[in-house]
Formats: sequence, C-alpha cells, structure tokens
Amino acid sequence: MTQFSIVVPTLNESENIDLLLTRIFALNIPFDKFEVIFVDDGSNDGTPEKIRTWQKYSNIHLIERHGKPDLATSILQGAGAARSDIIVVMDADLSHPHEQLNALVTPILKDQYDVVIGSRYIKGGRTLDWPFYRRLLSRVGGWLARPFCDVSDATSGFFAFRRELAATVSEQAHGYKILLEILMANDSTLRIKEIPICFRDRAYGTSKLSFPHQLAYLQRLLTLAGGKVSRNTAGRFAIVGLLGVVVDTLVFQWMISRDAGLALAHFVSFFFAVSVNYALNSKWAFNEHHTGHLQWLQFSRFLIVGALALLLRGGVLALFVYVGHVPPSLAIFPAIIATAFINYLGSAFYVFPAEKNPPSSNMRWRVAALGVVLFCILLRLIYLGLAQLIPDEAYYWQYAQHMDLSFYDHPPMVAWLIWMGTAILGNNEAGVRVGAFICSLIAMGYLYAYAKNLHDKATALRTLMIFSVLPLGFASGFFMTPDAPLVAAWIATLYFMERALVADQRSAWLGMGVAFGLGLLSKYTLSLLGLAALVFVIIDAGARRWIWRSHPYLAVTLALIIFSPVLIWNFQHEWVSFMFQSTRHVSNDGQFSVHYLLIYIMILLTPVGFVAAMQILFSRNYRDMGVSQHMLKDRKRLFVQIVTGVPFFIFLVFSIFDHPKFHWTGPVWLAVLPTIAWMIGQTGNLEKFTKWLQKAWRPTIGACMFAYALILHYVVLGIPGAPYHLFTEHYFWRETTREVEQIVEEVRQLTGQEPVIVGMSKWSIASSLYFYNHARGNLDIRSRNLFGDSGAMYNFWFPAQYPINRPIIQVGMKPVHLEQIREGDNLKQMLIHPDEIKYRNIYRNGIFLRQIYYRISAGLH
Repeated sequence: MTQFSIVVPTLNESENIDLLLTRIFALNIPFDKFEVIFVDDGSNDGTPEKIRTWQKYSNIHLIERHGKPDLATSILQGAGAARSDIIVVMDADLSHPHEQLNALVTPILKDQYDVVIGSRYIKGGRTLDWPFYRRLLSRVGGWLARPFCDVSDATSGFFAFRRELAATVSEQAHGYKILLEILMANDSTLRIKEIPICFRDRAYGTSKLSFPHQLAYLQRLLTLAGGKVSRNTAGRFAIVGLLGVVVDTLVFQWMISRDAGLALAHFVSFFFAVSVNYALNSKWAFNEHHTGHLQWLQFSRFLIVGALALLLRGGVLALFVYVGHVPPSLAIFPAIIATAFINYLGSAFYVFPAEKNPPSSNMRWRVAALGVVLFCILLRLIYLGLAQLIPDEAYYWQYAQHMDLSFYDHPPMVAWLIWMGTAILGNNEAGVRVGAFICSLIAMGYLYAYAKNLHDKATALRTLMIFSVLPLGFASGFFMTPDAPLVAAWIATLYFMERALVADQRSAWLGMGVAFGLGLLSKYTLSLLGLAALVFVIIDAGARRWIWRSHPYLAVTLALIIFSPVLIWNFQHEWVSFMFQSTRHVSNDGQFSVHYLLIYIMILLTPVGFVAAMQILFSRNYRDMGVSQHMLKDRKRLFVQIVTGVPFFIFLVFSIFDHPKFHWTGPVWLAVLPTIAWMIGQTGNLEKFTKWLQKAWRPTIGACMFAYALILHYVVLGIPGAPYHLFTEHYFWRETTREVEQIVEEVRQLTGQEPVIVGMSKWSIASSLYFYNHARGNLDIRSRNLFGDSGAMYNFWFPAQYPINRPIIQVGMKPVHLEQIREGDNLKQMLIHPDEIKYRNIYRNGIFLRQIYYRISAGLH
C-alpha cells in the first residue's frame, strides 16, 4: 500500500531527472511504499521524455500541464492525483536532501503532526552555494511571513502534509509558495514540525525564480493576510493617488502663498485630497465594495485611517522643514508619499478588506497587531527629534553633562544612555531621546519572547500591540527618563525569571543576574521584582529547590557587581541617595492616596486595561472568566499573579500613608500584559463580561493611537483652531528661553553686570533653560537651592553661595513660585531691592503659547 506520494513539479529539468530518481530509489524505502508524481509545466528540453523512460517502474507517474506555468497549481494537481494520504513536495533540481524523506513523512504516518517542513532557518539548518542576493531574498521572504505563520521557514519547498489540506487552499492560489497557502489557510489549527535541512544550490539547469515572482509572493502574502491587494487595485489606487497628489500639492501651495501657516495648509490640502481619493477609491479602485450608497461603517473607517495618516504626515512635513531645512513647497512631497503608504495599507486591510475567503479572527488580530506596532514605532521615530524636551528630560540631560558613578535622586543608567545618544546625534532632542527609543525596541523583543513562552506566537504579537498603545509603553519608549531603561530591564528580568523559576533553565540565572543589575542601575524600583521572585520561590514547590542551589546566589552576586557604581558613589557621599529614597516618604505627613493610585493605574493601562488586569490578578481561576485554561498551566498562572501582585500590594500599602507619583506602578503591569493579550484572542463560550472586554479593546486601541498622534502633532505643528493652554506652565521651553535671554540682555545693558537666573523650581526650570541655552551658553542659571531649598543634584553641581552682589532674575511658572518656596517663607526678605513680579507672553509664529513670570533684584543677602 502506498504510504506517501512525492510530488515533483518540473520545468526544463531534464539534466536532473536521472540523478534525482537514482538517489530516491537508493534509499532504504520499499518501492511499494511510495510513488513519485512529476507534474511538468510545459518543458521544452525533453524533460517529459526523460521521465517516461523511468515509467517502467509502476510508482513513477507523469502529469503534463498546458497553459501558463504555475508552481502552486502544479503541486495541487499532483496532490489531487496521488494514491496516498500523505504528500511530499520537493524540487527536481537536487537542492533538497532526499535522504531526509523518511524524517519528513514518519511524524505524519505516526499521526503526530499534520505538516512537517524541511527548514533552512532553524538550528542545524543551512544553505550552501547560494549567491548573497538569493540568500537575502529568501531571508526577507521568510521574515515577511513570520508574523502570520508559526514557522521559521514558511517559504521552504521541501515539506510533507496531509492530502486533505490541499482542499483548504484557495482557488486563487498561485505562485511559488504553496506551503504558505497551506499554513495561512489553516491558521493555528495545524500540528507543525520543522526539521533542519541542508539546502544546496542547483548544479544543473537554471533557476525559474525571478523578480516578478517575488512581487507575486508579496502580493499573495498580503492577500492571504486579509488585504484587498491585487495588481488591479494597486494600479487603480496609484492612479487615484496621483490625482490626489496634484490636488494636495496645488491646494497646499496656494495656502502657503497666502501665509496660512504650515499646519493649516497641510490640513486643508489633505482634506481636499482625501475627499477626491475616497470618492474614486470607493467607486473604482476598490469597486467591489461600492453599492451606490454611502456606507457609514466603511466611511468611519476611512476617517480613522485618514486622521492617523494626516497626523503622521504632519510629523514628516515638520521633520523636513524644521530639521532638514527643506522649503515647505518641496517638503510636502515626502509627506504625501508617507501618507500614501498608510492610506493604501489602511484601505486594503481595514477600509476595503477582502470579502472572499476572509481570514480567521486570529489572523485579523495578527495583522492588526503588526499594523499598530509599526505605526507606533514610526510615530515615535518621526517625532523623536521634533517635540521639545519635557523638564524631566532636560534634567537628566544635565546628568550627562556631569557624568558620575551615580546621582542623588536616581541611578546613572539614564545619564549613560543620554551621554551615548548625544555623543552620536548631538545635544538635541533626538540625541537625548534615542536611548529611550532603543530601550523600547529591546523591551519589545524580550516582551515578545516572554509572552511566547507563556502562551503562543499569536498572543505574543497581540502583547506587543497592547504594550505599544498603552500609555506606559508608548511614553517609556519616547521620553528619556529612568523609566525607559527600567521598563526594558524589568521585561528582560521577567523573561529570564520565568525561564529560571518556571521552565527550570539553569542558564537563565545568568541572564537574570545581568538584567537585574542593569535594572537597579536604572531605578531602585526593580528591587520589588526581586522580592516577588523570593515570594514565588517560597510558595511554588517546583521553584523551592533553587534555594539549595548556587545559581540564585551567583545571580545576586552578579547583579551586585553590576550595581557596584551606585554602591561606590553612595559610600563616597554618606549614602545620601539611599537615604533620600527611603526616608523622604516616611518623613512626610500621612496622606491617604489609594484612590489616586487607582486613578494613576487607569491612566497607565487605560480603564479597559485596568479592569482586565484586576480581573486576572484577583480571579481565583480563569474559568471564572469563562476562559479555558488549556494554554496557561497552574505554575505560569501563579508566576504571573505573584510577580504582578507583590509589587502592586507594596504600592497599595504605600498609598495608604503617602501620595505616589502617577508613573511609579507602570512596570508592575508588564507581567500581566501577555495574559490580557491571550484573553483578547479567546473564542467560544465566554462569559458576557469577558466578551465585553474583548470588544472594548478595539476602540481603546484606536483612541490611544489617535491621542498620541494628535498630541505630538499639536505640540510640534499645532492644530488649527486649538489654542495652546494645556501646556502653559510646563512646555515650550525653547521659546521661553529666548524670552529669558532677552530679559537678561536688558538687565546687562541696564546694570552692566552679568545677572544670575534662578529657576524657581527644584530643577525643572533651570534644566530646561540650560538645555535650550547650551548652544549659546550665555546664561548663569541656578536652581532654587540658592534660597536654601532642595535642588536635588543642583545641590552638588551648584551649591548655594552667599552673598550675591549681582542682579538676580527669578523665573517661575506661577507668581506664587517667586514669593515663597515653603509655606511661611518670604523670599522677598532675602533679596536686595526686589522689583515687582512681572510676566511676559511667549509666542511662536504669532501664536500665543504661555506666560513666564519673573522678578529682578539687585542681589541676594
């Protein structure tokens, strides 16, 4: 009885037929156990005749196709003619290792797997004798498919599968990658195994792969993912897009010539262009969806895509105009091109998706996750160097100007990252923030691996999506504060901790020690995760055995060695940093703040994320949610609940007696994100509340993306008609610094002396003025520690000295800041001949931004 059928598509392979069959028949496989089906695609070199000479063997068959050559069609036709239930696909060019045929079919014969793939890209697999460009194309093709397929080599041509799977392949299937068709048609339902193979380049004949085949592969991949992508739609969209470019450019140039301003010009021109595009795309480019009437769901989706594209293109426009110094009339073109990509992909996958053979819910979530993550990365990357620094970032930039082993209020990692970023990109916003951006990419890599270990690849992709859109993830990847490296180190520690304590991998302790040490160099908060690990070891019987082994203690030793710069600095400075972090809250008056803590968590996670996290954290069993536990074992569930619950409990107790800062608990929720993402993808008989949470995530994700894009566009280019009143006190320090410089110049001319500028805050005003004046360096800037209050690191950098016989200019965000530091203070008594408090309005391009308050004195007693 025939156990498996080998399907070999051929096109001008006459030189290889004899060698191929000789090698197959030389294998220790009885002839009656297999058959070889050649499907010829119109060879003109004598390939069919060569095959017929072997048909003396009853298990050799030839099918001759007529028409346009197509590999996928040939394989499907061969599978349809097979006499067995197991199909093996291999090339005729001797590139596939025939000796591994048994390894391919045996797992399927034993009913262990549905598909077995000969993989070039897993451990033990390799490719020989291929030119570089072929290797690159193959790798890129595999990488593009990885988000949609749970295999390493989705473009392999050497694989085995159950014959009934051929019936699941779409009738529109074409091209060179039939394996991709099978995998994506049966998303997440197949048992798949990959075995390593050595792939060799052909010795005889010529390759049939060409650039058009690569484009066809890309188009087919996008179609299988659910996009309305074809040559017709792409061509029509391009024609419509060109017409939109003409309209966009003409309106933009006309608006600019009327001095309308960059933001207003690009808003209005975009509105005219997309109006034309939507009308033509709905009626012509994607005409299958047009019914002659306005479809409100489709139109609302179009508005969402258009709004996101508009706000992103504003960043591209500003990047070219403000950073590249390109005239607006030329900068509009790259902005339009960036918009076109977003509009096309948004239209193909979201506004006008494929209705024939729609993808599964799991596949739609994969596509959505990929789109959301890429958009958030692109948004951050574009606006990274455009948005002005917030005062916190300017303060940590000051760290980098006074490099040390550690600092009074934070460990040194943030300073080291800023120092490296500015050394490469310069002392500008991009140089300061590039470290945060890199930390976010590292965090996403470890979070993906952590989520995949807990659940599966699809869940890992959704986890990245949630992390990218939640405020705790987006903000930590944009602003260069200690939270940026802390989040990366926290996730890395979680990953190695789960591998060590749950998966019992001894080597993970080394990674855990390194990640924990780097995390302590970022922020002392990571110590809470160490406490959570200890609690897990005590509670979990499987992890308890590590108490008696050396690995945890070696990890602690390694972490302390990495943390040693902070220990040395504190030893040199009488442990002031540790004292500051431990006693400042104890000494404060008690303030019940649990309600504030919960509100701050809702801000970090959004209300929907907060509810989901609380449900997972406090639910005794996932069955309480109506969700099966088959994907989350008891130990993994316990691990997630402890590493989340222990730090949260500590913050909860703390908030009973003191007021926490809103961002403190951010890293705590990283451990639970994969379980939230897993719940999103669950189907079946779920309880109503769980279903409601799943539905609530869609508008939450969209709202978060829109909010980030809107805020960044608002602070960089503005929103036509929206005044700047939200950031009156704490933002726009570039323009404010210029105004302060004018005040200083007036005092210089009036007194003939160099005045001292005192930022009337602990460090935010002084640091912001320092950063935006550093290029000129013509200001003597101090913090309010000059008046005897704490200035954090300013106490070390610029200790107070009395008296001062030079003019003093106090700068504050509110008038009260110039009068007193603490209740009962009277700063006026310390000043020599203080003037009255004055203010100046700050403008940018004639638009009011904020006010700055100042007072001039002759000196300081």
